[in-house]
Amino acid sequence: MANSLREVKQRISSTESTAQITKAMYMVSSSKVKKAEKIFKGYQDFMHRKAELVSQMVSKASEDTLHPLLKARPIKKTAFLLVTSDRGLAGAYNSSLYKAFEEKLIQENLGKDDILCGSIGKQGHAYLKRNHYPVIASSPTLIRDDVMFIDVLPLAESFIKAYLAGEIDQLVICYNHYVNSLSLEIQFEKLLPIASLDKKESSIDYVYETGIDKTLDIVLPMYIEDMIYGIILDAKVSEHSARMNSMRNATDNAEEVIAKLQLLYNRARQSAITTELIDIIGGANAIGGDA
Repeated sequence: MANSLREVKQRISSTESTAQITKAMYMVSSSKVKKAEKIFKGYQDFMHRKAELVSQMVSKASEDTLHPLLKARPIKKTAFLLVTSDRGLAGAYNSSLYKAFEEKLIQENLGKDDILCGSIGKQGHAYLKRNHYPVIASSPTLIRDDVMFIDVLPLAESFIKAYLAGEIDQLVICYNHYVNSLSLEIQFEKLLPIASLDKKESSIDYVYETGIDKTLDIVLPMYIEDMIYGIILDAKVSEHSARMNSMRNATDNAEEVIAKLQLLYNRARQSAITTELIDIIGGANAIGGDA
């Protein structure tokens, strides 16, 4: 009985230590969610204004010389960019994305020969390699908590070059969109060819010193890179939110286990005390009987 009580006490102690760790991680993730959400909302305003400027530029371009990044063509090969995390402990943040990606391939009847994949995040790269999907980069693109544009640039440039070279015919990015602190939504957004621009006429008549076509050669790739960066900011808020909820659930579960173990410990201790009292009373009665 003493050994059983000691084991239960050790389990309570270890579970309490785990609860302290998960609670601390919850508080850290909660702080990161607020910071990442503020950065993402600020960047949305920038992208909205940039989309308006690019739309005005595209409206000035000649329809006969449509830029290759704007021109749709028959889809022979599709590129998918998965935005995942570098670390785990984020619940179903990554696994739900993988499931949605595989369902998308089945839905569109795409085999491994019809796609080219890339990933933002160590977890996604490991998933693609493990399942033998064709990848555009041999090493993962790691993303720190304070997302830096320079981290995203090489992979974004690789996809743009592949599109301009005719190696892929469209680029689709798959990510977890942040809805609120309790809800995430997996989205597939087509980035190439660029089709989300509304060609709005402007009362301002801009002068392009190098010509509109050469200007678009510079601006449109930058616009795609900025869009990818913005989506990663969105996904990073989702990642912190998923990890925050995961750690909160882990803490709640640990506290529930501690309560059950404490009840078990109290019952076992009460049983041991009762047994000892019975033994004492029985011994006393035996001594009294002999007298």
